[in-house]
Amino acid sequence: MSMTVTETKTEEQFLSADLEEVNRLRDLAKKDTFKPTIVWRNVALFVALHTGSAIGLYQLLFTCKWLTVAWCMILWGVSAVGITAGAHRLWSHKSYKAALPMRLILIAMNCVSFQNDIIEWSRDHRCHHKWTDTDADPHNINRGFFFSHMGWLLVKKHPKIKEMGSKLDLSDLTSDPLLMFQRKYYLPLVVLFCFLMPASIPVLLWNESALQAFYIASLFRYCICLHATWFINSAAHTFGYKPYDVNISPVESVWTTVTAFGEGGHNYHHTFPQDYRTSEMSAAYNMTKLFIDGFAKLGWAYDLKVVSDEAIARQMGKQLDQLNKHKNH
Repeated sequence: MSMTVTETKTEEQFLSADLEEVNRLRDLAKKDTFKPTIVWRNVALFVALHTGSAIGLYQLLFTCKWLTVAWCMILWGVSAVGITAGAHRLWSHKSYKAALPMRLILIAMNCVSFQNDIIEWSRDHRCHHKWTDTDADPHNINRGFFFSHMGWLLVKKHPKIKEMGSKLDLSDLTSDPLLMFQRKYYLPLVVLFCFLMPASIPVLLWNESALQAFYIASLFRYCICLHATWFINSAAHTFGYKPYDVNISPVESVWTTVTAFGEGGHNYHHTFPQDYRTSEMSAAYNMTKLFIDGFAKLGWAYDLKVVSDEAIARQMGKQLDQLNKHKNH
C-alpha cells in the first residue's frame, strides 16, 4: 500500500512561531521580577529516581542476565517512540494522521515513557514552539542549560506559561476520547506500563531477580529515556549548527538525534514544525520516521506532511545570504 504524503507551504506550517508575540514577551521579560519556587516533592522524587537508576546501572553492567539488558534496550525504544511518534509528531504537531489501531499502540507506548499525559505534554510543547525562548516557553533555554534540561520540572511554572497556554486551541486533543481516557486514568496506566510490566517480564520469562528487574528495566530505563528527551530541550538548543534559520536557538545535533530516535534535527524542526520527518538526516538516524513509514505502508498512518525540497533549498539560501551579509559588515 502506498503512503499518502502531503506537501505543506512553509508559511502554513501548524505551530509556526508567533514572532510578534515572542518579541513582546522578550520585552516584558526585561522588567520581570518573577522568582521561581522550588517544588521539593519533585526534587525528592528525582533524587530517588536517580539513586535507583545508579543501582540499576551497576546491576546492568555487572550482575543481571543478558536478556534483561536486551529488554531494557527494547523498552528504551518503545518509550522513546511513544513520545516522538505519538505525543510529539502526531498529537502536538499534527504532522500526520493515524488510524485507531496505531493510536492505541502509541498511547500504550506513551504510558511506558511516563512524561505527563499526552494532552499536557502537547500543551507544553505547543507553548514551546509558539513562544520559543520566552517566559511562555516551559523549558526556556535563556534560563540556563540545567533549567531547560530538567530544572523546569523542579520549580513552579512561570505565570506566563499558564497565561499564554490558555490561549492555545487544544480542542483537537480534548475532544479525543482516547486521550481523555489516558488523562483520566494516567496514574494507574503509568504504574502498570512504566513500572510493573517492565519489571514483571524478566521475572516471569527468564527468572531474573525481581529487584534487578525493577532497578534496571523500570528505574534505569525510565531515567535514561527522560534524559534523552531532556537533551532535546537543552543540548539541541546549545551545541550544533544552524543551516535552516540562524536567528533561533535550536540547532542540528547528530548525537541527540541518535539518543532521541530522530529528534535532534532541531533547527530544521523549528523552521518547518509540521514536517513529520523533523529533519533531513538519513533514515539511519531517524528511527521515528522509519516507524511512521512502516505504519504508513500498512495504511495506519496517512496524510504525512512534508516540506518540498524547493522550499527547504530556498530557506537555506536565505540563511547563506544572511551570513554573507554579516561577514561583509
